Amino acid sequence: MIQRLVIFGGTGDLTGRYLLPGLAALHESGRLDPSFRLVCADLKDWDDEQFRAWADAQLDQHASNTPADSRRAITAAARYRRADIQNPLEVAEAIAGDGPVAVYLALAPALFPAAIQTLHSAHLPEGSRLVLEKPFGEDLTSAETLNHLLADLVPEQAVFRVDHFLAMTTVQNLLGSRLANRVLESLWNSAHIAKVEIIWDETLTVEDRAGYYDNVGALEDMVQNHLLQLLCLVAMEPPITLSERDLRDRKVDVLRSIRTLTDDDIPRRTRRARYSAGAIGDRQVPSYADERGVDPQRRTETFAEIELALDNWRWSGTAFVLRTGKALGADRKEVAIHFRPVPHMPFGDAGSTSPNVLRFTLDPEGLTLALTVVGSTVGTLVPLTMTAPIHPPELPAYGRLLLDVLTGNPALSIRGDEAEQAWRVVTPIISAWSRDLVPLDHYPAGSLVPSGVGNSR
Repeated sequence: MIQRLVIFGGTGDLTGRYLLPGLAALHESGRLDPSFRLVCADLKDWDDEQFRAWADAQLDQHASNTPADSRRAITAAARYRRADIQNPLEVAEAIAGDGPVAVYLALAPALFPAAIQTLHSAHLPEGSRLVLEKPFGEDLTSAETLNHLLADLVPEQAVFRVDHFLAMTTVQNLLGSRLANRVLESLWNSAHIAKVEIIWDETLTVEDRAGYYDNVGALEDMVQNHLLQLLCLVAMEPPITLSERDLRDRKVDVLRSIRTLTDDDIPRRTRRARYSAGAIGDRQVPSYADERGVDPQRRTETFAEIELALDNWRWSGTAFVLRTGKALGADRKEVAIHFRPVPHMPFGDAGSTSPNVLRFTLDPEGLTLALTVVGSTVGTLVPLTMTAPIHPPELPAYGRLLLDVLTGNPALSIRGDEAEQAWRVVTPIISAWSRDLVPLDHYPAGSLVPSGVGNSR
């Protein structure tokens, strides 16, 4: 287990909101060695005490449920170094020490190529590991270039292209429910499943992320990585084991099977939109174009939906709908498995029925199954919904990811060819949208956007 973690971007929102709380959770669970050391590097002219005061405040705000002694243990183990990620001497000072180090690039993705080259010049110790946040690249070509740069720095097994969705309890239960229950796996194919919806609808607006979000939009921020990862877990063939090779091989198989959308397909199978001024509950929300830090000329979408088809034996004929949107009227974060109707209904006029739906709710985490049963009145059918909460995980998602990084288990990170295949899926859509083959629609903040590709037109 690596005992040193260096975070570049060490005073950023990602570090304060997720990485420091994740480390505190690891300490509480007894998974951090007493010799663990943390270095946070950034451009601020701080000393250790200034950084620790900031880190204490972040932990008190974002990890208040973690015992104070674990929160303070993390800040006590931390040092701060002023370092420009493009300066090899400053980077070398930040990573200096005995033995390998885990380097976390909590930076804007545009800085990744320069950061990798600088780490190469700074002589990253042998056996070190490198962590990169999403998105990995800006398109297929840039992802391929990044992979080549990484291959010259560290082995593929030491690269962690992290996606915190993969560490969420409900996401893990997509596999658990499928592979540990014969009753489900026998139905897990196109003969029984008509449609799979993978939805991440938010009432949140762009908030304070405009500097990043306006350069990527909903398609690249959510669909290209998070939602495609969920699709892989839903659609993959059962792996031999859950080891990194077996699991990631099966995910790549899914991505390779996704049919490439053509310019003729894209207007029918995708849509994009951005929010205009409106109200979410009692909160008045300005138009996205008027949000601070937004360039309206970029025509960045805040809502994206795509419908995909898989060209393989198991899923031929099943529609996969991936959707995400900001500033909507309600949160809906789930994977919904829509089963086909029964082939014959012998109940006559007993009542209307709906096909069964199995929902893996992601936030809050839970499981819901919609069935049809006989009602209390003779000769009637009524819907029955069964809901079960999922027990809170031992570790938050970033705690689990950091544990995997420190222990060297890349199973829940994204392999290089996997990242490239994900870009292969969305690159034709990005191109078509840039040529306005799909209009940029608008929806008032607070809208309940209907499901189904093209319904808003």
